Amino acid sequence: MKSQIVLSAVSPAVVARSPSWVLLPAAAAPLLLLGGWTLAAGLRREDFNQVTQPLSALAAVNAPNRWLMTFVFAVLGVCYVLTAWGLNCAALPGRLLLAAGGVATTGVAAVPLPSQGPSVVHSTIASVAFVALACWPLLARRNARRTPWALRPMVSVTVTLLLCGLLVWFGIELNTGGRIGLAEGIAAGAEATWPLLVAVATLRPRRNGESAPRDH
Repeated sequence: MKSQIVLSAVSPAVVARSPSWVLLPAAAAPLLLLGGWTLAAGLRREDFNQVTQPLSALAAVNAPNRWLMTFVFAVLGVCYVLTAWGLNCAALPGRLLLAAGGVATTGVAAVPLPSQGPSVVHSTIASVAFVALACWPLLARRNARRTPWALRPMVSVTVTLLLCGLLVWFGIELNTGGRIGLAEGIAAGAEATWPLLVAVATLRPRRNGESAPRDH
């Protein structure tokens, strides 16, 4: 009888999983980023090049219709924070880093680029956001048995390397003055899409007796 109680405590029949509401902010992030970027750039089709100019230029001080991209950055950051809150199957350090990336993304909206020239504060906040959103999968990984595929160590490490690789490409384009917008858009889009894939993976039903990963 005691052994059955111990076994039940270690391998519960009902396993905790991410709540279904997490799909809302997780799915809203990439849709908001792509839709907002496309719409904001479309409104400035004559003086904005999506391939060579950064996304932040759409929200720069004195930029036409800057409110639109400012709104996108602000809500996008909130989506990341809410997604981090809901992904209770992911390891806590990863969730905290994802939330930090969301807060920094909102900071990008609060500290826009000046009308002319660079901004050290803006660049620093944007860098924190990009790095946090690229590295959170590594800290969110799980080693538990039957871990959802998106949180397995090999997958988490691979995704982190891919996202960091996109950031390196963006950095190169930023320093050479080349395809800045293209590189930034792909990097930001990939970072916005991965939390959605993790959310979907952690909502998949598990078989009875499967142990749930827990934070330590």
